[in-house]
Amino acid sequence: MQNNKEKFSEELAIDLLQQIPTPVMAVDTNYNIIFINKAGEALTEKNFAELKGQRCYDVFNSKHCKTEDCRMRGALQGDEPVTVRNEILVNGASIPIEYTAGSLRDAQGNIVGGLEYILDITERVRQEERLREQSRTIMEISTPAIKLWDRIVVLPVVGVVDSLRAQQMMNTMLEKIMEISAKVIILDIQGVAAVDTAVANHLIKVAKATRLMGCQCIISGISPAVAETLVQLGIDLGDVSTNSTLQDALSDAFALNHLTVTAKK
Repeated sequence: MQNNKEKFSEELAIDLLQQIPTPVMAVDTNYNIIFINKAGEALTEKNFAELKGQRCYDVFNSKHCKTEDCRMRGALQGDEPVTVRNEILVNGASIPIEYTAGSLRDAQGNIVGGLEYILDITERVRQEERLREQSRTIMEISTPAIKLWDRIVVLPVVGVVDSLRAQQMMNTMLEKIMEISAKVIILDIQGVAAVDTAVANHLIKVAKATRLMGCQCIISGISPAVAETLVQLGIDLGDVSTNSTLQDALSDAFALNHLTVTAKK
């Protein structure tokens, strides 16, 4: 009677694993596949009879296989289950996955193999890439470098300036300098919500980078509140030219380029 109960329990467990809609695989301590459910067969495009006895790393060829990052290796060593991202290569196709591996133990608690649960995250990765692309597009739109005059460019900054935004600003400005051989770039911060030590340091780095390209950077839009904040924080903008208005900055840019504006008669 006990044997019948154990057999029924084993059959039920296997039946449940077969009904799980994502791949589940079990290996012995030598990484030989001893079980894979129907979803795993569909993923590999092979049936269990073909996969049985094969090494899991020969079937999936993942980036973690045969490395310290392999979670199945950790499971066979008794590590706690951890879910991580990976990428497998099946039939020439690269598939992004999340997988979790845990130890299989006998009645005495000895490790006899490992069980791995695999989740295909192809759609999630595509969505993440779309969001990243949208984010890049939004940042490019929000950080436009506009040619005002021959070799004079203005970059109006609106919103928050963090490290990522500062890097985007720097990339935009340096590319524009190279594109039109700009000699003066006006960084207008009138639309920046708040200026603190971090923001000021970002602006100084941007100005230094433009100078290395042979271009003078002028920061305009310094309001009384911003000026007071910089003084209170003890922030020294060094030799970076500043102006309160974009008009004044443009006048300085003309002077640096030896240009003059005269009224039409």
